[in-house]
Amino acid sequence: MKKIFFTLLFTNFLFAAGFDIDKVEKGEVNIIAIVMFVAFVLITLGITYFSNKKSQSASGFYTAGGNITGLQNGIAIAGDYMSAASFLGIVALVFTSGFDGLIYSIGFLVGWPIVLFLIAEKFRNLGKYTFADIVAYRLSIKPIRIISAISALSVIVFYLIAQMVGAGQLIQTLFGLPYAVAVVVVGILMICYVVFGGMHATTWVQIIKACLLLGGATFMAIMVLYLSKFNLTYYFERAIDNHVAKDAIMRPGALVSDPISAISLGLALMFGTAGLPHVLMRFFTVKNAREARKSVFYATGLIGYFYILTFVIGFGAIAFLLTNPSYVDSAGNFTGASNMVAVLLAQAIGGNVFYGFICAVAFATILAVVAGLAISGASAISHDLFVNVCKNGKCDAKLEMKVTRMASIGLGILAIILGIVFEGQNVAFTVGLAFAIAASVNFPIILLCIYYKNLTTRGVFFGGLVSLICVLAMVILSPSVWVKVFGFTQAIFPYDYPALFCMPLSFILIYLISKFDNSKRALEDRKGFNAQDFRAQSGIGVSQAISH
Repeated sequence: MKKIFFTLLFTNFLFAAGFDIDKVEKGEVNIIAIVMFVAFVLITLGITYFSNKKSQSASGFYTAGGNITGLQNGIAIAGDYMSAASFLGIVALVFTSGFDGLIYSIGFLVGWPIVLFLIAEKFRNLGKYTFADIVAYRLSIKPIRIISAISALSVIVFYLIAQMVGAGQLIQTLFGLPYAVAVVVVGILMICYVVFGGMHATTWVQIIKACLLLGGATFMAIMVLYLSKFNLTYYFERAIDNHVAKDAIMRPGALVSDPISAISLGLALMFGTAGLPHVLMRFFTVKNAREARKSVFYATGLIGYFYILTFVIGFGAIAFLLTNPSYVDSAGNFTGASNMVAVLLAQAIGGNVFYGFICAVAFATILAVVAGLAISGASAISHDLFVNVCKNGKCDAKLEMKVTRMASIGLGILAIILGIVFEGQNVAFTVGLAFAIAASVNFPIILLCIYYKNLTTRGVFFGGLVSLICVLAMVILSPSVWVKVFGFTQAIFPYDYPALFCMPLSFILIYLISKFDNSKRALEDRKGFNAQDFRAQSGIGVSQAISH
């Protein structure tokens, strides 16, 4: 195992260094940025190496043995949320659309009270490794785990696209490498983190990354306000004067112009939080429900503070980049990549040292998130599908871990391919699609499973399956994919965000099918609610943390 680890590490850096950077015209090479980037990668790979012995068992790999504290897990959850979409994408949206960029910030944040009050405690008491454990607690195992795994993987794939696109553009800017090569480098590093370090390494990488990102974003916001002489009137007036839309950037409607799209996007962001597999999985890394509640409390505060910073940074980029001749052409048009606005602002206000720091932190953000996504996806494949569906819950632990690591490698390869295919998509928008699936399928299933006594296996399976097919079809047929990716002239489904249509459909279908289900299995499902509710409320019988 150690030989494989160091072989992959050596191959990765050889691959990165083997390209003739002088022949690549993708971006200027910044030595300070590269040094900080390599230092971070070496430190985190060291964490991965020492975490390897704690990731040999299923519990150690999936949940770090349940030994993470509430504060540590809260910071790690915040790190999961402060992804490429949050840092790079939202700043880019504010930079291009002004006030409307806040739709994503507010939507991402307000979902957390739902998680805190409705899901976190019961989720920790009922589950073990994945959210399918909760749904399958009293329902038939095979059909439930199949639909849960498919839904989870759909969310993970769209989320991975966003992270890989951001990573590719960041490394392209930092090293001057071609975009495709940059995506491959990120994919190889992701595989190293997940396969060898598991959840323990991923958690600590998230914690370190979250602290560095909050520190860097705070400094950027303070510098922006300092350059504005801490005068908000001057700050906003300068942004309005510089932007092509003028004072329209201070009004809603630039990004989402019709009410249906606005409501649909808001629903996806609010309720999608409660259906993200890689975030929900983190509740199993703490020892009990009390620590799970503490995790959400800490995460909510940190995430809220971070989104305030992204707003300040986004308008700061309008105010100070669009008048800087280094970043605009003779006609006044911005010459950089829109997703790299935050990184370029760091260079403009802090010089090459701070630019290198933000590049390294932004890359750390992406690596940590894709590692968490890969673990969540691998657990859906190995724990839900292979062990509980193919092997009927009876599987040797070594075989399960082998399948888990193979699935992690497969997801890494898939992430590389999708990152190349979806080059040019705004990373925050792509995450919005993942949230739409989470809100339309995962959230209704989880909420009804916990609180609806008459829920049945058929209701969850067929209601969830139809809803998943509908949301995927609407996403594919929407303007963002049908026109921008596939190149057709007109979209079949006119809206980019399907949550307004699919989420109510999911609730209605699951409720009606369950209500009129009079099968023998349905009677067993209903009888099991009292035992499930007792454990959800009391925590008696919950899986405990393990020592290493």
